[in-house]
Amino acid sequence: MMAEIKRRSVIKAIGLSAGTAVFGTLPSLASETHPDKPKGRKLVLTVPHITDVHIRSGENAPDRFKACLSQIISKHKVDFFLNGGDAINDASYDHVVREQVIEQWSIWDDCIKTIDRYKIYSCIGNHDTWWKAPSKDDEMYGKNYVVKRLKIPNRYYSFAKKNWHFIILDGNNGKISLDEEQYNWLEQELKNLPAGTPTLVMSHYPILGTTQALVGGGHSDFKKLKDLFYKHRDKVKICLSGHNHLLDKTVYNGVLYCCNGAMSGFWWGKGDAESAGPGYYQETAPGYAILKMYDDGSVENEYLPHIF
Repeated sequence: MMAEIKRRSVIKAIGLSAGTAVFGTLPSLASETHPDKPKGRKLVLTVPHITDVHIRSGENAPDRFKACLSQIISKHKVDFFLNGGDAINDASYDHVVREQVIEQWSIWDDCIKTIDRYKIYSCIGNHDTWWKAPSKDDEMYGKNYVVKRLKIPNRYYSFAKKNWHFIILDGNNGKISLDEEQYNWLEQELKNLPAGTPTLVMSHYPILGTTQALVGGGHSDFKKLKDLFYKHRDKVKICLSGHNHLLDKTVYNGVLYCCNGAMSGFWWGKGDAESAGPGYYQETAPGYAILKMYDDGSVENEYLPHIF
């Protein structure tokens, strides 16, 4: 019996010693060597992501939106803006007439004068497009008019800033997906990038995440896109979305998927969760995200609620 006790004591001592050797050298979570905070990296871009503004004349929305934009540029030294779509309240419903569409885009134009010294890279939201124009030949029909109003080069496109690459998608096709032409372009775009080029992808709709399980509204081609991103996992770092007005961060295969709430919150209304706060949609406050993008391809996405 005494021998058995001694044997167990020796094993216990060895185990404790091994544990000390392994865990005693681990860095603190708050230290500079934490994997989310690599030592020696350099901040190269600070970018606000606003989405689902749903601008309209009611609820004092224009002045409140202008105040939010002023807050962003006064609190953060930003390089440019990303706009995730649904810039105007709605042009897609059957009852919307031409004058309403023109009015909403005019309000948008007036609001963004607040940040007219900054470039805005936008994608098309489902509420931005007037499908009920009298005919397809009408200059205001469809996505081409939205492209013109948002001052973007195409319904999908890409650009580069510093050492980062940005890809803007149009998911407004069929069952919330990329059309074949666009997918082939995306596939070639990622293939042509030099290895290790950090890349941000923005779509109006979530590609992966939790919010789709709660309210739907995600990409139906998410598996196809997930597979493509995995193939280029040395490049694709983050995917941004809106549409669902909910806040979510999901990491899958090393890609950070962020559904960044909504600037308008509960469509500029009082909200449906008074216990949470004014303007909330479910548990998400109205707000915007600030992205910190680094030279080593790491990125931080922080959602900042604003008070109306």
